[in-house]
Amino acid sequence: MANILIADDDPILVELVKFRLEGAGYDTIVASDGEEAVNSIKSERPDLVVLDSMMPVIPGHEVLRIIKSDPETKDIPIVMLTARKGEADVVAAIRSGAADYLTKPFIPQELLVRIEKLLPEGV
Repeated sequence: MANILIADDDPILVELVKFRLEGAGYDTIVASDGEEAVNSIKSERPDLVVLDSMMPVIPGHEVLRIIKSDPETKDIPIVMLTARKGEADVVAAIRSGAADYLTKPFIPQELLVRIEKLLPEGV
């Protein structure tokens, strides 16, 4: 099954998402700040990333830019999961390469369905 990186600095949200993803059969990796997320993406090569915008060290929008500008990681789908609901935030993330954008609070089952649609068959 797919390996998914959860990058968020909220430990309660991370546990909720991790519980749901692992319950659906996915393997998970956790990063609690942007620098850790970038390092994990480059070393672990997850099949998909769930990324918060507001994180310490490197903000999520910058993590997105770094990953999408690297030829070795640019094809990894990134789902933004964030409290930032402004039109400018959503449009900027999609333009920067985010595959999807979901705002908090969110429906965990909706996140699972969106992830399933982004992953290739058999991953």
